Amino acid sequence: MKFLDETKVYIRSGDGGAGAVSFRREKFIEFGGPDGGDGGRGGDVWVEAVNGLNTLIDFRFQQHFKGGTGIHGMGRNRTGAGGADVTLKVPVGTQIFEEDAETLIVDMITEGQRFRLAAGGNGGFGNTHFKSATNQAPNWANPGLEGEEKTIWLRLKLIADAGLVGLPNAGKSTFLATVTRARPKIANYPFTTLHPNLGVATIDGREFILADIPGLIEGAHDGIGLGDRFLGHVERTRVLLHLVSAQEEDVAKAYKTVKHELEAYGGELTGKPEIVALSQIDILDPAELKKKTKALAKACGQTPMQLSAIVGVGMTDALRALRDIIVRAQTAGDIAEDDD
Repeated sequence: MKFLDETKVYIRSGDGGAGAVSFRREKFIEFGGPDGGDGGRGGDVWVEAVNGLNTLIDFRFQQHFKGGTGIHGMGRNRTGAGGADVTLKVPVGTQIFEEDAETLIVDMITEGQRFRLAAGGNGGFGNTHFKSATNQAPNWANPGLEGEEKTIWLRLKLIADAGLVGLPNAGKSTFLATVTRARPKIANYPFTTLHPNLGVATIDGREFILADIPGLIEGAHDGIGLGDRFLGHVERTRVLLHLVSAQEEDVAKAYKTVKHELEAYGGELTGKPEIVALSQIDILDPAELKKKTKALAKACGQTPMQLSAIVGVGMTDALRALRDIIVRAQTAGDIAEDDD
């Protein structure tokens, strides 16, 4: 299944049905009076966050969604049936924007969340509604109101607990494949990862979701390489694991390059907890490992972890470090909700 995280959709709610003009006619009843029923309401357009989806690819094949039209009212005070509603099913984490792609309508962050994007038009009143003491035979009725129409943008930001960032070929996909059952493409050339991948990691009986995004290079915020368009998928994470490959000649520069791109992107990534790790250390001798670890520590201001997915060094410690930060963040969030 292909990955699609942004798309434009046209929606229109249904028109309301017209009210009826009708008069009661029965044998032996001389003055029957009006009996025109009201029109039915037009169908609404809803959006619903559902489980089991992690892409907007379905909207590539259908971009128009219209609610059903309300049925006209009929004689004998019969009200027309309402138009059928239509529901856009989206992955959890989808944001809905106005046509300008900047004005947020709703953020679908919980499974089962529903939101009405466009209300159907009301049905018109039949002539029965207008009967009065001074006008006992009205011969008019209201037309139904038109539905709403608009163009909206759907933008997916995957919901994960931890995110992997780094330069291309920093070992992010290998890390994900080692600690989860995800099977991202792995190869010895840059930009092997072309779209985000998710996996569920388990450590000491606790599970958390890990997101791997395509590598960043210098100038990504200006659109160089794959750009920074996928950084939105780690905005919602509680912690970032920043991998710096031991293959880099200058590990400090490699770290600062990605850090600069994260800062240029801004948003929710600024100030997010970060664990720094030197990956692929199995290619270094002890002296070179010590030298690069020291240089990376000076650049990032913390003691970096040392990882090798190939020989299994440091993987468990990295998962536990991620888990500890996630648990603390979840606990703090629960306390904040209780205070509210």
